[in-house]
Amino acid sequence: MKYLVTGGAGFIGSHLCDALLTRGHRVVCVDNLAGTGGSTRNVTHLLVQPRFELVTEDVVEWAAAADLRDAGCVFHLAASKNSVCMDDPERDLAVNALATLRLARAAARDGVRLVHSSTGSVVGETASRHNADSPTSPVSYYGVSKLAGESYCRAIGELSGLRYTILRYYHVIGPRQDGSDTGGVVPIFARRALAGEPLTIDGDGEQTRSFTSVFDVVRANLLALECDAALGATLTCASGLSVTIRELADHVIAETQSAAGFRHGPARPGDIRRFDVDNGALRRLGLEFDTDWRAMVREVIASRSEQRAA
Repeated sequence: MKYLVTGGAGFIGSHLCDALLTRGHRVVCVDNLAGTGGSTRNVTHLLVQPRFELVTEDVVEWAAAADLRDAGCVFHLAASKNSVCMDDPERDLAVNALATLRLARAAARDGVRLVHSSTGSVVGETASRHNADSPTSPVSYYGVSKLAGESYCRAIGELSGLRYTILRYYHVIGPRQDGSDTGGVVPIFARRALAGEPLTIDGDGEQTRSFTSVFDVVRANLLALECDAALGATLTCASGLSVTIRELADHVIAETQSAAGFRHGPARPGDIRRFDVDNGALRRLGLEFDTDWRAMVREVIASRSEQRAA
């Protein structure tokens, strides 16, 4: 079977491409490489695969003319990151909403299943547990644009019969995650600690995160492909953990034996302080999550250490 993966050269997408190829499928990866600074580093090992094709196009323009008729499913992971949305909210809107609208309409027209990657940021700050029925009140441009993408999937499902599943990700971590200053907190902390630099904690460090293994996220995508009970569903894809940033910093410092410690910086605008996530819907479909977040972090540290030594 042929599958399309938008954002397939990114952190999560490249691991999904690996899994699909391991299963013997053909994979077309659509990625303009903006998220990796023009590098193919996450998929370089796949470029020699005869069943892998990399299309280096902007997803907004590509989706406008996409012909999906020979695809078994589209996994839509291409997104404008939360960390850069403040710099260019119009680009954020185009990538997260307009591209999704175009792709969802094409998938409905061509009768192709769509697995859409969203985020817990669509819910916003809340005192209640996050689940598919949580009221949505995003507090960032990123959350607003991703909620628009979700809404297009639902509307096109109602109007045009789109077969879709929405997966809301929470704090995904693992090898290949961007460790630059606009990347994820775990690889940023690992990079700085290994370099002997102090970690910067935004705000007081008591904000919580539900760190989720990238390999569980890949399994969630494959389950959404194969399980008809997931059609039309919005599923919270998270470990269910609640770890403070201060706990994370302490663990990274201990694992790297860094003497530089940490310091506090200003809180980030639009940063959600508390995440309490109900992952019961995905678990009922058969997905069990890895909850050993310390082991996940050690894996990221080991990966960063190998990159430094290369």
